[in-house]
Amino acid sequence: MQTALVTTRNLPAVGILLVAVALSAGCGSDDDGSPTATPSVSSEAAPTGLPTPQAAPGADGATPPSAAAQGTTQRRPASPPPVVLPKRPASAPGAKQVVDAFRAAGLKVPRPKDRSVDCGPDGLGLGCSELMATDAVTVYVFPDETSASDIAETWGGQSYQRGAVVLNYLEAKTPAADRPRYEKVLNGLG
Repeated sequence: MQTALVTTRNLPAVGILLVAVALSAGCGSDDDGSPTATPSVSSEAAPTGLPTPQAAPGADGATPPSAAAQGTTQRRPASPPPVVLPKRPASAPGAKQVVDAFRAAGLKVPRPKDRSVDCGPDGLGLGCSELMATDAVTVYVFPDETSASDIAETWGGQSYQRGAVVLNYLEAKTPAADRPRYEKVLNGLG
């Protein structure tokens, strides 16, 4: 004789499963009970005697699903809203100005790229105002000295801070012996 597989230990789990199924059966309905709600389509509600439109078979011979079965496509904005970065202090040099000063002093700043968009929430999310990356050094300009100091401390000995500007050497290929030259040029900017 075989016994039932449901034991008293399984009853709470079975009860929870039944409640979840019952709740999910009511989910997804757009009917809010108001008279303007569109009725759902079912085979019982379809008028009798009228032909049901059939979809034409596709190139592979299969009949594509009806529009009702496919659901609706949600419209999304064509592009994300622009990221608004905090303003740099008027007393701080811009990131491009720092990179230009390095170049004018004869320091290497190969392949400069404005990556300020990485300062925002979709990028690194550091809250910087401006960001210029080169293969030698990355220049961050923050909206205030406190933010710059916090980041410089996070990067430890791989960065240098002056006011709201932070030089980052983490991803750069700048030899440690050359770093004081970059820092000297930054210190000379007003």
